[in-house]
Amino acid sequence: MGEAEKIQKSAFYVSLSKDGITTKKESDDISEIVGHLHEDALEWMDFTVDNINEDSFVIATSLKFSLQLVASVLSDRYSSYEDLDSELGLMLPAVRVDEFDVKVYPLLIFIRKNLILTIHPKDVVRLQKIYRYADIFMKKIRQEIPWNDKLTILLTRIIDENNQKNFNGLRMIEEEGDALGKIMVDPKAPRVEIGNDIYMMKHALITYLNTLWSSWDVINSLRYGDAETITDNQKLLQRIGILGDDINRQIALSEHMSEVLASGLEVLQSIYNNQLQILNNRLALMVGYLTIIGTALLVPNTIATIASNQMFPFTQMDIPMYLIILIGSTLVATIFSWWAVKKLGLLPKRPDEADTPKKQRMK
Repeated sequence: MGEAEKIQKSAFYVSLSKDGITTKKESDDISEIVGHLHEDALEWMDFTVDNINEDSFVIATSLKFSLQLVASVLSDRYSSYEDLDSELGLMLPAVRVDEFDVKVYPLLIFIRKNLILTIHPKDVVRLQKIYRYADIFMKKIRQEIPWNDKLTILLTRIIDENNQKNFNGLRMIEEEGDALGKIMVDPKAPRVEIGNDIYMMKHALITYLNTLWSSWDVINSLRYGDAETITDNQKLLQRIGILGDDINRQIALSEHMSEVLASGLEVLQSIYNNQLQILNNRLALMVGYLTIIGTALLVPNTIATIASNQMFPFTQMDIPMYLIILIGSTLVATIFSWWAVKKLGLLPKRPDEADTPKKQRMK
């Protein structure tokens, strides 16, 4: 079931009785699901709400969680961990990525003896997959193990599902980054749009990394916090540790992707610098040609100006010699200007020729 799939019901309930019998209920009536609470079996209730800051207080207190716990969990931005001995409250980030738009929603988890309560906004639909197979999964939990072991097994499954959906966000960012890289190598691509896309990608990575670190903090607290509602069984605690290891790998991948992005920016800057160098060489080439043309025209123009003075009377017989002098001076000035510009190194051989010392060019 995809993340974007619409939730059919706003609340569901799954329980495992002492006799090993599972019960599943779902409804749009929150009070109906709350009424299924028995407290003598392993129970999981999930609620989808419009306003999590207000509705979570109503739902949690109706299931006998304290206001202090709910307020403490909601006080942080991305994640929180609050242990009040007989009850435990968690907030985990639920990430959804659309291109470079990273949206973070809160997933609230409240735990007390035999009960796990999850509350989240409508945009978070990832727990529906667990609900579909919750009865099969819960039947596999042995009846003889302690109640906090059962809670830990179910909690680990819920957190793992949330993490896996979050991890999909990095894959989507990578896909968008690959598309951006294709645009970046196009010299005709608009620089303003590329700059904005690079910023959006960088911001998406930073936000995604923040959510990973927030999740890791909560899982690390679960692993070593020694809460009464969490198991003391080392094998089950190792499962929580594995969740932390998965997040560490995602953090490493995200940081590596940041390094790749930084390298790409350096390459892009080098490309821009090369383009500027080519443009500079073209301008130098144009200046060289203009210098040659200007000098070539300056000499005959000066001769013509002087010769036009009345102190130099010319007859029709002098016109051939006059033209020879103008043409000859133009050719001499052109050749001399070309030689001087080349001698001074002001005229590169081609527009994209890099500035290199004369000795290196001679070699």
